[in-house]
Amino acid sequence: MQGFATTEHISFLLVFLEGLLSFFSPCVIPLIPIYVSYLAGSGERDENGNPIYRRSRVMLHTLFFVLGISFAFFLLGIGFTAVGTFFSGHRTLFSRIGGIVILLLGLVQVGFFELKFLQREHKFHLNVAGKKMTPVAAFVMGFTFSFAWTPCVGPALSSVLILASGAKSALAGNLLVLVYALGFVLPFLALGLFTTQALGFLRRNQKLMKYTIKAGGVLLIIIGIMTFTGWMNGITSYLSALRIPDSGTSQSEPAAPVSSESAAPSGAPSSEASSREDAPPAPVAPGFTLVDQDGNTHTLSDYKGKVVFLNFWATWCPPCQKEMPHIEELYKEYGENTGDVIFLGVANPKTDENPYGQDKSPEEIAAFLSDKGYTFPTVMDTTGDVFAQYGISAFPTTFMISADGTVFGYAPGAMTKEMMQSVIQQTLDGKRAE
Repeated sequence: MQGFATTEHISFLLVFLEGLLSFFSPCVIPLIPIYVSYLAGSGERDENGNPIYRRSRVMLHTLFFVLGISFAFFLLGIGFTAVGTFFSGHRTLFSRIGGIVILLLGLVQVGFFELKFLQREHKFHLNVAGKKMTPVAAFVMGFTFSFAWTPCVGPALSSVLILASGAKSALAGNLLVLVYALGFVLPFLALGLFTTQALGFLRRNQKLMKYTIKAGGVLLIIIGIMTFTGWMNGITSYLSALRIPDSGTSQSEPAAPVSSESAAPSGAPSSEASSREDAPPAPVAPGFTLVDQDGNTHTLSDYKGKVVFLNFWATWCPPCQKEMPHIEELYKEYGENTGDVIFLGVANPKTDENPYGQDKSPEEIAAFLSDKGYTFPTVMDTTGDVFAQYGISAFPTTFMISADGTVFGYAPGAMTKEMMQSVIQQTLDGKRAE
């Protein structure tokens, strides 16, 4: 989880800004007094005739209003992350197409050209005049308001949904949508707290709000370029590298040797699931032929009859750095791949053909291994296909492959040396620990 958080924070920041700019747009701001008046109910007036709203009532209704908005965004995000999962085997192509679409949406928003279908507004017409506002009614109003497909909100929300569909995991995609919703609804919560003052400010500065749509368009163009070229991943990996502590002082907690299904290839059982009598047959480990840091070729099927310790890692990942000395020690203790246990690392470097790789170039990865004194072979997944086939969404992730070529189990997160020895022995024995 820590690796995920550090590699996605730039995306989260940009998406959060998109949410804020979506609120401060000419399409949303004019509607605010109307919606606030509905949410506040009948407000009192001061001695000058200005409306005064009861803060507790407005805040309660506003809270349910923003929950309705967030729920709609979340439903949209589920659909788009499902699309991303379906296209996970072609993530590079899909990300490039998504980058182009986001760039076009940004050009639409700054006014270079128009897309008629984004300028249509689809909404439900609710007659709330004269009716008492309740939390349930506020939730429904927020849900329907979120579907106001205007020229301002449409491109921004579309770009976030595209980013969500191309995220490394369903969790990352849903979090992107959540962050966008958070940026969009926080101003609503501020309105709930300071209704009278906020509405006065918006009325006085309404002319300035027209420039926010242009700023949002520029931000979309930046996101589109970064998504298409792979700059987004490169910047986040670089910033993550700046945060790496010394491997001896990493505070990451080791992972349990059993994990949820999210990190496994399709149909791969966890150790706990496979211990049950009704567990399905273990799936065959996805095969590959890749070259390591020394130029040696490794074909997984060649190691049939041996146990394979397959570790997916990245140079910028602190938990990976913490467990790599243990892998090196065990690699030597088990005979440097001459015995019954084979140790293989797997990295996903950037190349000209694959600018969306999770790590640095193959040469830089090889230099990293050499500088650290690690000699266990690490194969280079230069296309990202092996990462996709194994469903890697967290670093490090270790797969244990039995002698018959099937997946015995997997463990996302760092392990201690004792844990590694335990899972290796379990795989050799073909029996999981109770």
